Amino acid sequence: MTSAPQHPLPVVPRSVGWLPESWQGPAARLFALRGPFRRQALTPRGLMIGFAVVHALFFLALLPTMIAGQTQGDLPLYRLWAEQAKLGYWPVLDMPWVYPAGALAPIMGAIAAGAYNYQLGWFVLMVAANLLAVLALTGNLRRRSGYPAAWYWLATVVLLAPVSMLRLEGFAAPLAIAGLVVLMRRPAVAGALIAAATWIKVWPAAIAAAAVTVASTRLRIVLGGVVVSAIIAVTVVLYGGGANLISFATIQGDRALQLEAPVATPWVWATVLGIPGSEIQQNYVLATREVAGPGAHLAGEIVGLLMPISFAVIVVLLWRARRLAAAQNRLTDQLQQKLILSGSFALTAALIVFNKVGSPQYMLWLTPIVAVGLIVAPAAWKRAAQWMAAACFLTTLVFPILYMPLIDGNPIAAFVLLARNAMVVGLFVWSVVALWRAGSETVRERGSVLVAAPVVAVARG
Repeated sequence: MTSAPQHPLPVVPRSVGWLPESWQGPAARLFALRGPFRRQALTPRGLMIGFAVVHALFFLALLPTMIAGQTQGDLPLYRLWAEQAKLGYWPVLDMPWVYPAGALAPIMGAIAAGAYNYQLGWFVLMVAANLLAVLALTGNLRRRSGYPAAWYWLATVVLLAPVSMLRLEGFAAPLAIAGLVVLMRRPAVAGALIAAATWIKVWPAAIAAAAVTVASTRLRIVLGGVVVSAIIAVTVVLYGGGANLISFATIQGDRALQLEAPVATPWVWATVLGIPGSEIQQNYVLATREVAGPGAHLAGEIVGLLMPISFAVIVVLLWRARRLAAAQNRLTDQLQQKLILSGSFALTAALIVFNKVGSPQYMLWLTPIVAVGLIVAPAAWKRAAQWMAAACFLTTLVFPILYMPLIDGNPIAAFVLLARNAMVVGLFVWSVVALWRAGSETVRERGSVLVAAPVVAVARG
């Protein structure tokens, strides 16, 4: 007599072994799907399906707002400026403005289909911008090594919802990604893209500073940036806005410490702990929350001084690393690209750490650099990408989910903000240490986080 065939029990992966026994079987089957799903995700069809799904979810979430002819996030203010401009009263041209003049392009572009459809118009612009980022990271879908970076970008867009789709950073960041990707192959085009992003939001100037410090093609990068800047500046001057051309640099100089800024953390906790004289208060002019208390004003002045000092120090460290690489005859295009990315990250992080403002969209200053880093040196940037993703998630927990409890001094909300700020400061320290090591003759190339792992040359992919 033969026995009935025995079916082997499925192997339970260690990653699900901690689950209750009744859950382990289904979890193991889901775990087994990871490989096929990953292979599909790394195809053009899979990536485009993911892109469509992400933006379809955003569209569905915003659909009631669109149907009602309303707007969310910062868009009510953008629409107001656009409507005023259509009536003849333009930001920059007729009044000082908080943003550089290039920000008028997306703000006015979104009203092309009318003020009622402003939310829809803005959504279309953001879809186009994110498509530019994905195509740049993947070489028009031909460079498979860029697919993880493209998925990472889409993931950060989701993690930073709603600010990723409702603020100007969502338009500037893809331009910065495109500029970083073509930096070594088409330096003039890269300079133009980075300059265009800078004229929308100022932070890509940090990328420009790193590129000009390191790249042997710096003159062509500068030329591309100068052409774009000259077109914008001349246009503003010809239309009578010369006096307001750089008003974005001075208009917020007197503001206090914003609630979410890293430097504001002690006063947030002083408010939570009920220390006399400390409070979180509303700035009605700027429509933001700020901290107040003993020493808060002085802290704002100190970080105002530390920001340019840190910027200068990082540029020196970047130049030092470049000079050492040149002296050792290893200043290849690939190494220049790695140094530019690390310098860009350090400089941009300094703009956040030493800033009186701490808006949630500031995470979109760093994630473009990390996304490109995942192409150039994936092993070196993998850990930073994980920490940045965690920081993005905590940022969205803070705003908008826990923002009202935070204003009321809730300790859990304050702890989440503390954790996010600690991550950002930690990433800043990591990037500065990496630059220091890159310029140290006592550290071999293999030991530097800047040059770890095989290089995937973005410009030649």
